[in-house]
Amino acid sequence: MTFPAPVLRVEHHAQPALGVGEDRPRLSWHLDAAPAGYRQGAYEIAWRTTAPDGSGQVRTLEDATAVVDGDAQVLVPWPGVPLAPRARAEVRVRTRDDGAGGGADDAGWGPWSEPAVVERGLTAADWTAELVGPGYDEGPVETRRAPLLRRGFDVPGSEVRSARLHLTAHGLVEAELNGRRVGRDELVPGWTPYDDRLRVYAYDITDLVRPGANAVGTWLADGWFRGRYGFEGGHRDLYGTHVGVLAQLEVVTDAGTVVVGGDAAWRSAPGPLTRASLYDGETFDARLLPAGWSEPGFDDAAWSPVVVHPLDRSVLAAPDGPPVRCTGELAPVSVTRAPGPDGEDGWLVDFGQNHSGRPRLTVPAAPTGTVVRVRHAEVLQDGTLYTRTLREAAATDEVVLDGAGLTWEPRFTVHGYRYAHVSGWPGADAPAIVSRVLHSDMARTGWFASSDPALDRLHENVVWSLRSNFVDIPTDCPQRDERLGWTGDIQAFGPTAAFLYDVHGMLADWLRSLSAEQRRFGGTVPVYVPWIPGGTYWQPTQDIAGWGDAATLVPEALHRDSADVGLLERQYASAVTWVDKVAGLAGPDRLWDTGMQLGDWLDPTAPPEDPLRAQTDPHLVATAYLARSARAVADMARTLGRADDAARYGDLAEEVAAAYRKRYVDSGDAMHDTQTAHALSIVFDLLDGDDARRRAGERLAALVRDGGNTVGTGFAGTPLVTDALSATGRLDAAYALLLSHASPSWLAMVDLGATTIWERWDSMLTDGTVNPGEMTSFNHYALGSVADWLHRMVAGLAPLEPGYRTFRVAPRPGGGLTHASARHVTPYGTAEVAWRVEDRADGAELVVRCVVPVGTTAEVDVPGAPRSVVGHGESVTRVPWPPLA
Repeated sequence: MTFPAPVLRVEHHAQPALGVGEDRPRLSWHLDAAPAGYRQGAYEIAWRTTAPDGSGQVRTLEDATAVVDGDAQVLVPWPGVPLAPRARAEVRVRTRDDGAGGGADDAGWGPWSEPAVVERGLTAADWTAELVGPGYDEGPVETRRAPLLRRGFDVPGSEVRSARLHLTAHGLVEAELNGRRVGRDELVPGWTPYDDRLRVYAYDITDLVRPGANAVGTWLADGWFRGRYGFEGGHRDLYGTHVGVLAQLEVVTDAGTVVVGGDAAWRSAPGPLTRASLYDGETFDARLLPAGWSEPGFDDAAWSPVVVHPLDRSVLAAPDGPPVRCTGELAPVSVTRAPGPDGEDGWLVDFGQNHSGRPRLTVPAAPTGTVVRVRHAEVLQDGTLYTRTLREAAATDEVVLDGAGLTWEPRFTVHGYRYAHVSGWPGADAPAIVSRVLHSDMARTGWFASSDPALDRLHENVVWSLRSNFVDIPTDCPQRDERLGWTGDIQAFGPTAAFLYDVHGMLADWLRSLSAEQRRFGGTVPVYVPWIPGGTYWQPTQDIAGWGDAATLVPEALHRDSADVGLLERQYASAVTWVDKVAGLAGPDRLWDTGMQLGDWLDPTAPPEDPLRAQTDPHLVATAYLARSARAVADMARTLGRADDAARYGDLAEEVAAAYRKRYVDSGDAMHDTQTAHALSIVFDLLDGDDARRRAGERLAALVRDGGNTVGTGFAGTPLVTDALSATGRLDAAYALLLSHASPSWLAMVDLGATTIWERWDSMLTDGTVNPGEMTSFNHYALGSVADWLHRMVAGLAPLEPGYRTFRVAPRPGGGLTHASARHVTPYGTAEVAWRVEDRADGAELVVRCVVPVGTTAEVDVPGAPRSVVGHGESVTRVPWPPLA
């Protein structure tokens, strides 16, 4: 058997990787299969780098190969000279088999990979375009229309050889070229602290440009930049009072290179979007759309000039992660006549799944001025949309017809919903509507299945909550007037997210924003990132345990999954700054027992009006997190070769743990004898010795049993409670808690019809009514962090080394399950574990199958069987079940 060609990847980018910021992008590859004896002893990289020379020719900058001995295949260094702006490299790789597997030729070399493409984006010095915006008076803030901007240009010569559009905006932008949309990205350029970092997206527009007359047009909207956003009615003009587009087209032809950028030749006019708001939705008036406005030959003499806005080009940066895109469509599962939330006549549409997205309607012809309105909500009550949980987000889209039929969806908004109500629909037939699912376009990398349909539905709910809330940044919810990058939520959910999707690029990008806001606020990590005014309660100077610890624990989770040491290096200063700040707050006694804390936020006993009122002492939680983050920094330092730092932060962690034991362990205080308190003590390794861990595990199991196998944890305890039980020998209690249908529990949500994870355990009460509290959302992912335990313990797939170079196959069946499986796309390829209890004539047998990617090894630890280490390929272990004593 010969081995197949490697599959090559550049950094964490999808192919083709255009407009990247790295001048020396790292390379990774994996082999889908290989002979049993295969062992990579070397790799060879071939690359050819070219760039346009300005005269219409493409110049070769480098054409080379390099052979490197060794078995490295993840994030290996760039082999050539740094990529210059606009340089394009096509890269291939092949590997040499130094084992007993045999290669494709006598020297052991296998076949070459398909070429991967990477193009470097522009640097600050490469921009000639200006940031241009509408030059007319936009009128009152409340009624300003989203503007259109356009420019005609000529392309000389007879052949367009290549063309790129480099695009960003203050606000949100969508571009058209010669009447056709550019790309399929949504909500560009996304949300960052714009004064620190403004992302630029690059598009291949070669097929859209033609010799002769051309035109470029852009839609603009307020977005996060100046749209209404935030608490208590929100704030407008958060980053500025204007909108503007920065666009630079570079067209290479047989007659030379043409550069078209923002300048005085652009023209502007109010567009047909009379309302465009992330919270409130969009109104499109078809009567106001100028026909052919983005095509050459359009008469824009009546349009206004543009104005140039100042822009510090040093903030322009390439994105690390993928853009938001439509990743699928949901068709309705039912459409029925029903009144709307205000009694309006119309149609109630159920898409069967809570999600983030927006509608697309195909509307028949109707009289001019006909208004079709779509309202959105997560749940129903009394047979109609329940909108109170949206708070002050209108979540309403409207299309005003010009007499003709059309297919339409909003451009610059996104909603969280399962249900929609359509009013004003012309004719007697039900509306022709689908929902377009929108989120960051990440690749799926993790799957889980079991013999329990309710457990599988729970896992699917976790997946949908991730998809709904990874909309450019990791948000808390997609539906109400919030949608902020809460640091505590992603801190809890990071390991789960990294297993399920390739979130590395997106979260690495968000961590840049976290570092920027942390610098702005003197070392404090705000409770959400990017930071905007927090109303009467939230302040950027609040140091909150579990939330600020995103600075340490999110990079740790990403490194564990990807082995990306470069990310640790980049985020190390942020992590150290956070731990040093908290250590200073704790003082010499090493107890962080002062100041306001969120503690075990939204534990199930917290009343609707007071989500802070948890069972567990919030300063116990804070001190535990200080120890946890100090250990994380020590581990980072060790990985980065900073021995002195590793020792210093390791010592700090031990000092905090000792102080924690003295204050909180065996204290007799009821606030220290909770599910969360014991889970933190066990999982964060804060106890002194195995006997203390065993006692804590027994007490935790007793609390779970005495509570009727219901959950007693909030945001701090929920990611840990099943781990704490299984780690102390109480797997039975962990399964009893996981599979309980008594409320509050994970499966009680499922029984009440949840299709995503809720913000609080009782977002919907057992009688089917909605919790009256303000903190009531049906689409938060934090409580879904239990899925990490499903992957690692129920199915039994967990890394032993960053990037899964070595991993554990250690399923722990229980709870009456008869089979379970997990699959994860690691940097080395797909790893899989699947177990099944099979009945045989001589008794039941546990059959465990694992698939080990090429270049990795697995430690197989099956109850009742000796431990073993297996190499790549498929392996099966069989043991009697239950195990013999």
